[in-house]
Amino acid sequence: MRISPEMITIDCPDPQTLAAWWATALGVDGTQDYGEFVVVPATPLVLGFQRVPEPKTVKNRVHIDFASPDRPADVERLTGLGATVLGEHSMHGLTWTVLQDPEGNEFCLADEGAH
Repeated sequence: MRISPEMITIDCPDPQTLAAWWATALGVDGTQDYGEFVVVPATPLVLGFQRVPEPKTVKNRVHIDFASPDRPADVERLTGLGATVLGEHSMHGLTWTVLQDPEGNEFCLADEGAH
């Protein structure tokens, strides 16, 4: 038997607000709110946001990589929504931007087709 990835869950103090931000960022209509846990039904991978009392204090050990057909335009759109750019990187013909969501969770945005 094989396991398969279904959802990535992010700990946060305010799951409703962060899930709404990600739903907007990903162009997803609506969330599924279970109180302490909110789901953004993005495809191909669902995002979950789980309430925890402690704030984020260090760099993520795991992050999500996204791809974009127009990375510069999407970086501008995401920063307009409240994301923060941490840096731009290039290696072996691959270019990506490292960002943080409004609660400080890191994620990367690469040029589509680069992975």
